[in-house]
Formats: sequence, structure tokens, C-alpha cells
Amino acid sequence: MKWNSYIKDYQSYLKIERGLSKNTIDNYSFDIERLCLFLSENQIDISPLKIQEETIQEFIYAVSSEVNARSQARIISGLKSFFGYLIFEDYRLDNPLELIESPKTGRKLPDTLSVDEIDALINAIDLNSNEGERNRAMLETLYGCGLRVSELVCLKISDLFFEEGFIKITGKGNKQRFVPIGSLTHKYINLYKDNIRIHLNVKKEHGDILFLNRRGGQLTRAMIFTIIKDLAVKIELNKKISPHTFRHSFATHLLENGADLRSIQLMLGHESITTTEIYLHLDRKFLSEVINNFHPRKS
Repeated sequence: MKWNSYIKDYQSYLKIERGLSKNTIDNYSFDIERLCLFLSENQIDISPLKIQEETIQEFIYAVSSEVNARSQARIISGLKSFFGYLIFEDYRLDNPLELIESPKTGRKLPDTLSVDEIDALINAIDLNSNEGERNRAMLETLYGCGLRVSELVCLKISDLFFEEGFIKITGKGNKQRFVPIGSLTHKYINLYKDNIRIHLNVKKEHGDILFLNRRGGQLTRAMIFTIIKDLAVKIELNKKISPHTFRHSFATHLLENGADLRSIQLMLGHESITTTEIYLHLDRKFLSEVINNFHPRKS
């Protein structure tokens, strides 16, 4: 089987032609490698150019007992993309997933935090340590600017345009956007940058990265998850949260306070407005207030 060479070519295509991030490419590759593992375990010796729908369907059935419907849909979508690439490059004529339907998953509403819960998490940070000042600045940036965790750990000092009131973010597909930054977030970033980071022995390759670990290297996404999880335990928050929860809360709170969906879309870096529309999961009381405040027939 020559799966590896085709996978490497596909990865190059995703990076160069489609401009996808390393994390996205890794996710696409993982689904293909999972199929390869299934073929190997079942002693099915077939190339990506010859594999047919029946074998793919067997693989989907096999993983269906291990993952939820949403993950199944992602796997099917990822494999469709891979075989679509093979067709595009004239390696094969058909897509073996063409007739395989994805399970219906519905639309998952994002978890959010209240302003009080966000304040409690940030107030629980131990500011007696150098990492405490950094963590406060990071959480304020996550919530204050609505960043993805990958965008946070890659944020550069050269991306800070404080005089103009913006920071430059490189998001999915290396697409760049400018996000407004509030005075409080501005303040805490400067406190960390000017009083803590300046004393670190910064690794040369990470000289422009804003948020660093104690060894002067770039933080990992997993470290941000751990910091937030530990703070949630500390304040006994009975919610399952992640860095993305701050992003969801950023969008929801803006919408609840009257921001328009298009502006939120631009700040979040969503390519489609339909992605942003998931934040319209507001309670009926708020929707009633919108009608009462803004509709011409309100009285």
C-alpha cells in the first residue's frame, strides 16, 4: 500500500493550496491514519486508489461503536475531502464516500460563563507567582478578544497595536484579522509583558511570542486547558469548561448587550455568518426585550 505517500501529498496540498493550519491538517490526517490502521488490523491490503465504498462502510461501522455521531460525521467529512483530492489530482475517478451519509448531529449549543463566573475564575489566580500575572493576562485576552486557544498561544508582541486599539490575529487558514482590545486587557498584557516577561530567559525562536512558559518557550494549547481546568476546580465551578468557553462567552455577552451579528462574525473570524448564528441561543426573556425595545409595533 502507498498510503503514506498520498497522505503526505495531501498534507502539502492542504498547507500550500488551501492554507490550512497545522492543527487542522493534523485532524484531517488523523482520520486517514485511522482508516489505515483499520485496514492493517483486518489484513486488508488495498491502496487508496482501489479502495471501494464497501470497505469504507465497514470502517465506519467499526468506529461507530467508539465515537459519537459528531465524530463520525467529522471522520466521513475528512475522508471525503481526501478522496476528493485524489480525484482532483486524477489519481482516481470516483469518491468511495459519495453515497455514505453522515449521521445527523443537530447543532450543539456552546457552553457559556456568566460575567460573575469569569470574574471568579480570574480572581482565583494566584498573583504571587510570575505565572499568575501571565495567566490573568491570558484569560483576560481570551475573554476580552474572543480568541481561539491556538490564536492565543501564537500571539506575538509585534501583533499588538495598542495605540490603534487593536491586536492582529492569525486565525484558521492563516487568515488575518484585527480585533479591538479593551483597556483592561491592554493593561494586564502590559503588566505581564513589562514586569514579568522581560525577566525571562527567552528562547531565540520564541522571541516574538507574547505568552511564554517559565523556561522562555511557547506555551502549548494543553497547558492553557490545564490552567483553566485547575481554576474551575479551585472555585468549585460545576461546569465543564475549556479555553473555547471564554470565546463563546465573549460572543454571547456581546450579543446580549446589543452588538450586531456581523460585527461579532468579524471579531471571531468566522468565514460564514451561519457559524456565528449559533450564538442566537439566548433565553426568551432577552428576545422579548429585543422586541419591546426595537420593534416599531412594540406598543
